[in-house]
Amino acid sequence: MKNIVLIGFMGTGKTTIAKALALETGMKYVSTDALIEEREEKPISDIFKYEGEAHFREVERDVVNEVSKSFNQVIDAGGGVVLNEENILNLKQTGIVFCLWASPEEVLGRTKKYTHRPLLNVKDPLAKIKELLEYRRPFYEKADHKIDTEDGNIDEIVKKIKRMMDGRG
Repeated sequence: MKNIVLIGFMGTGKTTIAKALALETGMKYVSTDALIEEREEKPISDIFKYEGEAHFREVERDVVNEVSKSFNQVIDAGGGVVLNEENILNLKQTGIVFCLWASPEEVLGRTKKYTHRPLLNVKDPLAKIKELLEYRRPFYEKADHKIDTEDGNIDEIVKKIKRMMDGRG
C-alpha cells in the first residue's frame, strides 16, 4: 500500500490527522520530526539553537530518504520538509502527498501556546507565519492534493483523505 504523506505548515493538523489516519487504516504512523529528535538525541528547538537550521535540514533529508523506502505508512512530515526538492521527489516515489492548509490566523491560534516552535519565537509571530507561508506556498503546491483544515473536523478530513487514496476524490 502506498504511503499517505502529510505536509503543510506547523499548526495545520499534520500530527493529529496522521495519527487518526494511521489508527483508521491500520498503517504505521511515522513522524519525521520524532525520528530527527531520536537520531540527534535532542529536541528540534535545541538542534536549531546549537547546530542551526542547515544541520537540521540535512538530517531531515536523510530521515525522509530512509522513510520513503518503505510502504504502508502515514508519514507526518515536518513543516519545512518541502524546502528540499529531493524530499518531495522521494516522498512521492512511495506515497501520495497531501498538503494540509489553514489561514495564518488559524495557525497562530493553534501554535501560540507552544514555545518549542523555533521559527515562531519572534516579536510578531503572525507576520512571521504570513511571511513563511507565502515563501513556502510554491513548495506546498507540489503536493498531489490540498486539504483545508480550517474547520478542524478531524473525522471528515480523515474520510476525505481515505476517499482520495481510493480514487473516489
